[in-house]
Amino acid sequence: MNNIIAMPMMIPILVGILLIFFRHHIKLQRWSSLAAMIANIGITAYILHQIQQNGILRLDFGGWEPPFGILFVADSFSALLVLTTSIVAAICLVYAFSSTEKSYEQMFFYPFINFLVAGVNGSFLTGDLFNLYVCFEIMLLASYVLIAFGGRKGQLRESIKYVIINVVSSWFFLIAIAYTYGALGTLNFAHLSVRIAEQGQSPMLTVVSIVFLTVFALKAGLLLYFWLPGSYSVPPTAIAALFGALLTKVGIYAMFRVFTLLFYHEPHITHTIIGILAGLTLIIGSIGAVAYKDVRLIASYNVVIAVGFILVGLAVATPTAMEGSIFYLIHDMIVKALLFLLAGTMIAVTGETRIDYMSGLIRNYPLLGWIFFIVILALAGIPPLSGFIGKVLVGQGAVEAGAYILLALAFISSIFVLYSLMRVFLTSFWGETIISKEDKIPMKNGWIIPCIILAAGSFILGIGVEPLTVYVKDAAEVLANPQIYIDAVLYDN
Repeated sequence: MNNIIAMPMMIPILVGILLIFFRHHIKLQRWSSLAAMIANIGITAYILHQIQQNGILRLDFGGWEPPFGILFVADSFSALLVLTTSIVAAICLVYAFSSTEKSYEQMFFYPFINFLVAGVNGSFLTGDLFNLYVCFEIMLLASYVLIAFGGRKGQLRESIKYVIINVVSSWFFLIAIAYTYGALGTLNFAHLSVRIAEQGQSPMLTVVSIVFLTVFALKAGLLLYFWLPGSYSVPPTAIAALFGALLTKVGIYAMFRVFTLLFYHEPHITHTIIGILAGLTLIIGSIGAVAYKDVRLIASYNVVIAVGFILVGLAVATPTAMEGSIFYLIHDMIVKALLFLLAGTMIAVTGETRIDYMSGLIRNYPLLGWIFFIVILALAGIPPLSGFIGKVLVGQGAVEAGAYILLALAFISSIFVLYSLMRVFLTSFWGETIISKEDKIPMKNGWIIPCIILAAGSFILGIGVEPLTVYVKDAAEVLANPQIYIDAVLYDN
């Protein structure tokens, strides 16, 4: 039965490989890719149910039991993120059907979307460090191609920066893995946790942990975010939405897994550094969000702010704070995808990227305007939308830990988020319309329906938070108690 754990990664890989041979059959590529994501949604929902019934699930590839073989491990934390990834990817694919040029669709667009999702899901499910690196690289190789789709000058400039940063960080990742294996003789997460607990987190291991922190910080956009705003603002809209929703979340997930399961013995060093980086990221992201008038850059800096906010929960490291971070992580994947889709739609109907060149859009596209207003409320943490419960729990955890500076920065950043997006709303949607009836571009159903679904998702998460709470509490408990993970992997046959 545990073989099903590999499906969320294997289905997109197999579909992506098959679609390479059908590059000119656009309808087949579209519906096969969408079917793969829908299948993943159903499979992951079933996995989550099984985790609640039977505990953490483990798949040993080739029959090699841990710590000797490759394995996937599905706990509530990883399964929740895989489920959210599959939902977001499916919705972004629907948007891509109406927004992506056919010439792009014939250039392996859908195979690389599938490979990207496979890498993301594999990163969430893997149970050892080296395969985390492998899944990171699958995701990144797909993103290298997707970021350059269109071949415009700005895309090529930003893609070069993006590739260089990720190649360098991957090189440091390999160095950290090599030192970890040399010191501990294993790369299995659970076995590493046992070895570090037995031997103690030596100064050398603490240095290695800081190298891991640097790598994941680069990939998550934590402080070292300078590559992110430009890289996320140049691809086609559907790809930008996937990037904004998914890519930084893999780095965040890796930080949570590594610094709750492996390197949690010297929190006054590692978690203090994470807290400082989170605080600085909140400050710099907030400044960036209000400094620019390009709607895509404003959306990108809001991604940076969210990274800092989520990692406040890890820096505080109380069960309540981590529960809040998980809630907010799921919320942010959905709402950031929606924000990028809305920004792309605004650009599509106006032909402009600067908010001061847009005006009166709500007269021509009222539904688009009110969905954007919902996004503002959700990202600001206004109840009953999805951002509220995560912000409350992170704040409560920060109070419990006495982290009042981080608490203040986290909630001041919410004011900057509200201001930056309200400025877009008031400038672009109100005032005298710049679009005459003759020049009005019809709103495609394929543009607005995905936005409606994601906005509804934010309402559902906010109002119907009770069913999700069971899974989130379980995920936070596993993060707070490493022995639960260790027992499930090493001792549960």
